[in-house]
Parts: sequence; C-alpha cells; structure tokens
Amino acid sequence: MTSTPSPSLFASRDFRLLLAGQTTSQLGAQIAGVALPLLAVVTLHATPFEVGMLGAASTIAFALLGLPAGAWIDRVRRRPVLVASDVVRALLLATIPLAALLGVLSMWQLLLVSLLTGVARVFFDVGYRSYLPAVIGRDKVLAGNSSLEFVRASGQVAGPALGGVLVSLIGAAAVLLVQAGTFAVSALCLMGIRAREEAPAPAAGSRRMRVEIAEGLAFVFRTRVLRATAVASALSNFSFAIASAVNMVFLSRTLDLSPALIGIVIAVGSVTVMVGAAFTTRLSRAVGSVRIVWLSLAVTAPLSLLGAFAQPGWWTLLIVLGIAAGEFGQIVYAITQVSVRQQVCPDRILGRVNATMQVVVMGLFPVGALIGGILGDVIGARWTLIVAGALLLACPVVLWAALRGVREVSDLPEAVAAPA
Repeated sequence: MTSTPSPSLFASRDFRLLLAGQTTSQLGAQIAGVALPLLAVVTLHATPFEVGMLGAASTIAFALLGLPAGAWIDRVRRRPVLVASDVVRALLLATIPLAALLGVLSMWQLLLVSLLTGVARVFFDVGYRSYLPAVIGRDKVLAGNSSLEFVRASGQVAGPALGGVLVSLIGAAAVLLVQAGTFAVSALCLMGIRAREEAPAPAAGSRRMRVEIAEGLAFVFRTRVLRATAVASALSNFSFAIASAVNMVFLSRTLDLSPALIGIVIAVGSVTVMVGAAFTTRLSRAVGSVRIVWLSLAVTAPLSLLGAFAQPGWWTLLIVLGIAAGEFGQIVYAITQVSVRQQVCPDRILGRVNATMQVVVMGLFPVGALIGGILGDVIGARWTLIVAGALLLACPVVLWAALRGVREVSDLPEAVAAPA
C-alpha cells in the first residue's frame, strides 16, 4: 500500500480544493523564501544580523499572539479566519514590489511586512491544523496530512529553483508579487470548500480567555507525547532559526553560488520532502505511529550536519546531502507528530492545543534568528551552521527518552480519553 491519497480522500471535492490551495501557497512561500532574504542581502546589502532580524520579525507574533489566537479560534468557525489570513498576506506582500518600483524600498519596510504577515500566519497556522479534521474526519488525519504534505512538497522542490531563476530574471522584489498571487488563490480555494463546521459551543460567561488558554497549556504539558514533541520541536526550530540567519550568506558569499544555483541547490535537496511525505504512512505502519516520531530524527539529524562542511566546487554536494537528509527527517516527523496530536486531543480544545504547540515551537525562533545573526558576524557562517547542527542532534534524544517502548497511538494512556 502506498501513502498517496486514498480514493475516499482524493475523490472529495473539498479535499481537492484544500490540496490545490495549499500547493499553490506553498509554491509561493518557497519562491519568496529565496527572494526575500536575497532581496535583503543582494539589493539592500543586509548584514547577517539584519537577515536575522528579518527572520525574527516574521515569527515573533507566535510568541506574542499564539495563545490568545488559539483560544479565540476555538470560539469561531475556522474557515473564515483562514480566508482572511490569506487575503491580508497577499495585500501586504504586494506593497514590496510597489515600493521597489517607486524607489522607496527599505529594510524597515521588509521588517514591517514580515512582522504583519507573521501575525496573519499565526491565525492561519493555528486555524488550519484545527480545521483539517472537520474536512476529512479524525480517522483520516494521518493519510490527509501525508497527502497534503506530499502535494505541497512539489512546491517546495520547484519553488526555490523557480525563485532563484525569477530573481535573476525579474528581480527579487517583483518575485514577491508571485507569492501575493498564490495567497489569493489559496483564499479562493478555501472559499469553495462546502464542508460545514460545527458551531463552537459558547464559552461560559464566567470563563475568561485566560482560563481557556490555561486549559490548552495544561493539556499539552500533562500529555506525555505532546510534551515531548513540544520540547523537541522547539529545539529543532531554534536550530533552524540560527541556521536561517546565515544560510543565504553561506551559499552566496562562502560557496559563491549565483541566485539561480542557490535555488537549484535547495530544490534538489528538498526532493526528499516529497519522498518523505509519500512514504510517511507506510513507515508509520511498519515502525509504529509513535515510534516513527523519534526514529525519523534519530536517523537523519546526524546527516544534516554535513552541509556545514561544504566547500566551493564539487564539495557543494555536501550541502545538498545535508539538506536532503534534514528535509526527509523533518517532514516525516512533522506529519506523524501532528497526526498524533490531532488524534489524542478533543476537538473543543484543539485550537488552543495547536496554539500552545505553535507558541512553544515558534517562540524561540526570533531569539534563534537574532543569535544566528550575531554568531554569523562573530564566528562566521560556517561555524554558525555547525552550532545549529549540533543542537539538532539533541532532538531525537529528548523524544526517545519520553516515548521509548511506545509503538502506536492506541498504546498511549491519553488516547483513551480522546474522541474517536
């Protein structure tokens, strides 16, 4: 059996719309993932610290707004929130090429747009993970997450290469208009979904938002599998944030790659995202739906460190290998741990639990991005990547310590109390 979409899922019009919208927006996000830092580094001559600030600005909203966003999302239907988030991000990104055309683009505008799109992303990410079970059902979340990630990964493969080429042809600022368009397409696809969400039960008058937030926090930190994945994911994201501050500097200045080659290097390495997403369901069944959560990182994290030792010329292949191993492990880990979460968490607090996880996971990203920028200035891009890779090695150890001996979700005590 393969992990491609099952007939019951892929035959669903709503699920196809969800796939189409996420594939399109993922393609745009990957294109912009190359274009935005290149715009800062090449056009605005940003330092590693300024690139780190850009990464921090795009993620700090998770730490500031994530918990109240989760409580609020549990009070409303989630699809309108997702549509509004896409529309806001499209409009914000469109201001960058406009400013470039008028000759007034600055690093301050990039920081402001990154900050505000980060706010919209908080509501989208929390709402999206809570909305998926309403579209396909809880019993299909592993297959649904695998299918979505497989199709979205096609954008992750094509996006960086296309982004690098487009930056060379039309400039980085103009490329961001492409991403604005993809968010608009995603909004239209979401608007076409017909699945009805259950109206959330109104909160008791005496209950304040802080009580609802506390309920989500308590569920995460008293649930062993969620507590372990929260810590490991936070550490992994902290490592990624440190590396993100110097990645483009390392590829562009240390390895002397052109924008087009940078896109190709990232895309070739990211092919394994599609492979990982395609085989996650099969791996989960063979190894165990909980065991695969830590095993995926234990196998791939050491290999991902190889990229830091790449040199100009043929040794550039080391960074391709490092990216490939890291992306494979991360996509398998991401799909399986989110699917476990969606199965053990009651629907009435799923938004708050997702928000808690996002705050824990993303809260350290701004700090990591700033630290990465500082380290890039002090010890150089290569040693900063080595530090980030060393931190990543601790993630599977944290997971194994908490989940060893557990094979399936049904073996978890908390799964008994979860809805079917």
